[in-house]
Amino acid sequence: MHNSIEKLKHIEEIVKSKEKDLNLKKRPCIIAVSKTFKIDKILPLIEVGHEDFGENKVQEALDKWSDIKLQKPNVRLHLLGGLQTNKVKYAVKIFDFIHSVDSKKLAKKIADEQTKHKKNIKIFIQVNLGNEIQKSGVKKNELDNFFSYCKEVGLNVIGLMCIPPVTLDPTPFFKELKSLNDSLNLSDLSMGMSSDYKEAIENFSTYLRIGSEIFGKRD
Repeated sequence: MHNSIEKLKHIEEIVKSKEKDLNLKKRPCIIAVSKTFKIDKILPLIEVGHEDFGENKVQEALDKWSDIKLQKPNVRLHLLGGLQTNKVKYAVKIFDFIHSVDSKKLAKKIADEQTKHKKNIKIFIQVNLGNEIQKSGVKKNELDNFFSYCKEVGLNVIGLMCIPPVTLDPTPFFKELKSLNDSLNLSDLSMGMSSDYKEAIENFSTYLRIGSEIFGKRD
């Protein structure tokens, strides 16, 4: 068995165990974050039936996934990194989920492009809970207004996303994002990575973004 398959199966067992212990209504989806990895590292997971993969860059996703998505229509691709408006027309073609929407200009561009392509992309609004200058994301005090705008232009917003500050305990940030999500009556949460996905599950994350724990360290 390929090493990445073994690692994925180990994470799946942890997720199932947490689901049972916490009596979750919905099992969290594991997004295998395949950014920077060549397709030969990814194919073993596709071959055993894994369907959700994450990329950070639009061009890399187009190069790696265009043929595979034609052959395997059940594969779902998640854009996890920041998206520039001039790349939206390409992103809409290849991605099924966008986890990083954080500006009105970007929201409007996605809405316009998905109408052209007759797609209904599932959207997460990225929230900058730590108010970190180097990170993207909507500020908490602007979230309600931004969410209303996204709905107004026709985006299918399914939940919120955050990346907690790496030097701090992620749990308070996960709790806060869950509370914000509930206040907007949204059902999905994109939070938790290789280092903190167990804590994310305990705070009701429904999409886990796991890379190095599946594929190993990046070069």
